[in-house]
Amino acid sequence: MEDEFEFADKVPPSFDRMGDAIKNAEAKGFNPGLIVLLVVVGLLLIFLVGNYILYSYAQKTLPPKKKKPVSKKKMKKERLKQGVSAPGE
Repeated sequence: MEDEFEFADKVPPSFDRMGDAIKNAEAKGFNPGLIVLLVVVGLLLIFLVGNYILYSYAQKTLPPKKKKPVSKKKMKKERLKQGVSAPGE
């Protein structure tokens, strides 16, 4: 009598492999390396986008940087290079 119902207990091999794959997928979850990679890339992206936004905001709102005054000695040298005589010479 037991032999008659033996086929009902057996699962075809293709379905058995599918069941194992599903069980393994549920047990593992996400790969920890992938999570770390996503977090690092996300933080880097936020950092770069934030820097770009701050840079563009600063370009619009801050006054232009003041130039250093040129010394009289350097001005005299530049005039002589250009061929213009310095006043008083």
